[in-house]
Amino acid sequence: MRDFGGIVERAPARVVRPTVADEVVEALREARARRLEAVPRGCGHSTFGQSLTSGICLDMRGLAGVEDVASGHAVAGAGTTWREVLAATLPHGLAPPVLTDFLDVTVGGTLSAAGVGGASHRHGTQADHVLGLDVVTGGRAVACSPRVRPALFDAVRGGLGRHGVITSVTLRLVPAPERVLTCTIPCRDAADLLRVQGEVAADDIAGQAKPSPDGWRYEVKAALYGDGPVPPGTAETEELPFLAFADRMRPDVEELVALGEWARPHPWVMVFLPRDRAADVIEATLKETAPHDVGLSGVVLIKALRVGHVPMLAAPPDPVLFSVLKTASNGCAPVPEMLAANRALLDRARAVGGAGYRVGAVPH
Repeated sequence: MRDFGGIVERAPARVVRPTVADEVVEALREARARRLEAVPRGCGHSTFGQSLTSGICLDMRGLAGVEDVASGHAVAGAGTTWREVLAATLPHGLAPPVLTDFLDVTVGGTLSAAGVGGASHRHGTQADHVLGLDVVTGGRAVACSPRVRPALFDAVRGGLGRHGVITSVTLRLVPAPERVLTCTIPCRDAADLLRVQGEVAADDIAGQAKPSPDGWRYEVKAALYGDGPVPPGTAETEELPFLAFADRMRPDVEELVALGEWARPHPWVMVFLPRDRAADVIEATLKETAPHDVGLSGVVLIKALRVGHVPMLAAPPDPVLFSVLKTASNGCAPVPEMLAANRALLDRARAVGGAGYRVGAVPH
């Protein structure tokens, strides 16, 4: 069995496909009796084997579905994708405050990693907007929230499944906009990009570094949900219905699937950097990085964000998430070389007080 990263391969001793929480309880009891590891797996979008095991694989997709869509909240099974969440909530004019850029990952898997999205500069991580959880831990299914078993609640969100298996989530919802105006703002360098991200009053914002004949060029995508003014320096705009904006990666993914790039190894690396050191680390890293080092469909993302109360997320105060999302394309750098560069970036981040985002592909 492989994951999206395509680097690590493991054959599970058994695959369990639970449809109710009690089946998760039984699977974990079996794993403990057989002294096997038990690992929950949603859509397998991990990049370095985090969703793989040689023990018992818990395929969580059977725990899917959205219920109780009411004013301000919805209850979703851990195996529900964010695409399925939106399909249930948008008819009510509601959506989660923070969405993943790629909708075809599960609620439980994302919250186990905290979950960063385009709105995280305003609203923090997705884990900040969980009202309650149903979790299997210690051989039984229990509920937790900020007021009920708060220590478990804090350990599970961002805990990568080490302290319990999420089976159901109560999500906070907010009114969804009807249309979104996206503004592209060219930037001089990484410092200018971070300045723009800090100054522009956008509802969703992200930065990107793209290869060019002169090195790397930088730009910010600022999305406006209301009727606010177009930000200074905007070079182009695009207006989309909200769902098309939320699902904006879908055409690119379909193209990558057709080209075979989606099936290639993805040695992704993501680090949290202190805001005052981020530009220097980004510039130094990209100075050493050529286009073939990230692959034909590789992407470099830069996102200043706000971290709320998610104790398991190792991030410095006022962090910047620097993501080098590599693809081991034919004719580009090989996987071992990409992994070595990932390790070097993590070491560089730690040297300035940063930390790795543990969903990446970094050798120990």
